Amino acid sequence: METMLELHDLKKHFKRPDGTIVEAVKGIDLQVHKGEIFSLLGPNGAGKTTTISMISGLLEPTAGDAIIGGYSIRQNPIQAKALMGVVPQEIALYPTLTARQNLEFFGRMYGLSGRELAKQVDWVLDFIDLRDRQKDKINTFSGGMKRRVNIGIGLLHRPQLVYMDEPTVGIDPQSRRRILDTVLQLRDELGMTVLYTTHLMEEAEELSDRVGIIDHGQIIAMGTQGELTLMVGEEDRLLCKVASADLPEAVIERIKHDVDGVTAVDFEQRDGHRASADVEPTETGTVRAARPEGVITIHAKRGRKALPRVLEILIGQGIEVQSVEIREPDLEAVFLHLTGRELRD
Repeated sequence: METMLELHDLKKHFKRPDGTIVEAVKGIDLQVHKGEIFSLLGPNGAGKTTTISMISGLLEPTAGDAIIGGYSIRQNPIQAKALMGVVPQEIALYPTLTARQNLEFFGRMYGLSGRELAKQVDWVLDFIDLRDRQKDKINTFSGGMKRRVNIGIGLLHRPQLVYMDEPTVGIDPQSRRRILDTVLQLRDELGMTVLYTTHLMEEAEELSDRVGIIDHGQIIAMGTQGELTLMVGEEDRLLCKVASADLPEAVIERIKHDVDGVTAVDFEQRDGHRASADVEPTETGTVRAARPEGVITIHAKRGRKALPRVLEILIGQGIEVQSVEIREPDLEAVFLHLTGRELRD
């Protein structure tokens, strides 16, 4: 399979005012194949944006290199950059210019002019479905529409590789859905290679041919979703929210030994308010009484089959179950397995 992007021991260190060194990216090696969507998945601060900034030439690597279509970003930056389009996380538009004027301005920055520029601007406006708003100023657009123009700018020169840095941040669900569909179009209809960064597991699962999980500046796992979830086996997780600050050890042991397929049981106390909490009188009226809650996480090979027996045990012990969620093996389970914490922590 032809390679579009290669990273070789890519590193970035920053020096703080007090002289200490921060290793933002600690040495990343990966290959992105031509025509695939490759997602860098990790929490905020994991090193995703720093990595993208080095690949796109905005930051100089401390060590290592990025090769785009055979060109080194350090030795042949002009040729490498000509093959890529960048969609930054922040909106990079001139608010008092129209959508078309923004596209024309950035098109000229790419070296386009005359009929070629007009043709590409028309194509982008159609692709992002904003032809009817092309003469409206950007400051009249919704957040989702601004995001679409932002994406369009990165496509003007028909790049072979498109970098998209968390392009759905801060937009409504409908606009988010539209942008995700656009990402799939880039691969399926235009044959482009997409490097996509996100901290949202659901996006990585839906879009990606392959995923690299990044944490603390390092790739800690990489592969297809199927390959990654095999790392945690085929166990489901049952999350039972209960109105209890404690779970007796005897109940935990009974779930472990009396329910087929259960391999582990964990209990986490969480401060919260019950939806049906008792009320307490005060001088100004009544307020809901704060009651601690807990979440029982049960690892089971067949979660749906185990659930009725689990509920029977809990209810039989007088434990009020507020809600139940069944989570099949997913990328968040992989992250939890590798790091000991949830992706959103």
